[in-house]
Amino acid sequence: MTTLKTILTNATAIAVASAFVFPVLLSGPAKAFPDGPIEFVIPFGAGGGADIEGRVLAKEMSKVLGVPVVPINKPGAGGAVTYTYVKNSKPNGNTIAWSSTSILTTTNIGNVPYGYDAFDHIGRVEYQPMPFAVKGDAPYKTLKAFAAACKKAPGTLKVANSSAGSATHLAAIALMDAIGCKAIHLPAGVTRRNATVLSGESNAMIAPLTGAVNLAKAKKIRVLAMPSEKRNAVMPNVPTAKELGFDAELDLFRSLSVAKGTPIGVKAKLAGAMTAAANSKAFTDLAEKNGFTIAPMQVGQFEAYLKQENAKVVKIMKAAGLYQSKMK
Repeated sequence: MTTLKTILTNATAIAVASAFVFPVLLSGPAKAFPDGPIEFVIPFGAGGGADIEGRVLAKEMSKVLGVPVVPINKPGAGGAVTYTYVKNSKPNGNTIAWSSTSILTTTNIGNVPYGYDAFDHIGRVEYQPMPFAVKGDAPYKTLKAFAAACKKAPGTLKVANSSAGSATHLAAIALMDAIGCKAIHLPAGVTRRNATVLSGESNAMIAPLTGAVNLAKAKKIRVLAMPSEKRNAVMPNVPTAKELGFDAELDLFRSLSVAKGTPIGVKAKLAGAMTAAANSKAFTDLAEKNGFTIAPMQVGQFEAYLKQENAKVVKIMKAAGLYQSKMK
């Protein structure tokens, strides 16, 4: 016999179950990622190496993911504008930062109140050296010759970089310290950096390889050394700083980052698309032409690499009095 207590118990169970089931029925099945366009946010302006590489990679990722991956330039404050925008985006994989060493420099110099670990990182795409170059007809034929000239007139030679506290600035600091040169570091900006060398406004510069390779091929600039671990295939005759007896090494890397808390499955899809796009013919052709090294590195390995590179950045900044971290 069914008692009143049994009826009430069953009714309660049905009500509780309905509270969970009905919203699911009304909302329908969860949408699979990706279900629409993805913003591919580039921290620097149009036309530079970061922009050119990013646009090719985004196009190839679109083919893999089956949705538009749309490049958007958000330059400013050494990358801080892009990183803050992506950090504050919804953690759903629909907004990606085309990150780089700038995610370490801008967080350690105090442009933002957070660290590189305020993001989820999809992985590294490539790395490249930052060559030290002078004008093609400059009197300095070697890095040692430049060092000798600098020591004779300390505080007079100018070395251009992208911006104060940028990767190019830090590489220049590391190299000048290694060769014993008290130089003036000129934050010329990405678009003016090369021009200052060609016009004679600066005596030398540090630039990402992609930003210097064409001028070097045209012999408008002379690359004296690479503050890198090994020689580059595009410029095999240019020695590393360490080969010349100077302990300076800082490469530029490019990678993908998303908002903290992005689901694991979404990150896995993005990582797969990143790797496939990096190994596409279009991207490998660009790498061969411009000299960067395609070396996809996914989450676990990349986190260790970031920690290592961050330590380098912090060390250089502290030695130069630039470290002003505001990390919370």
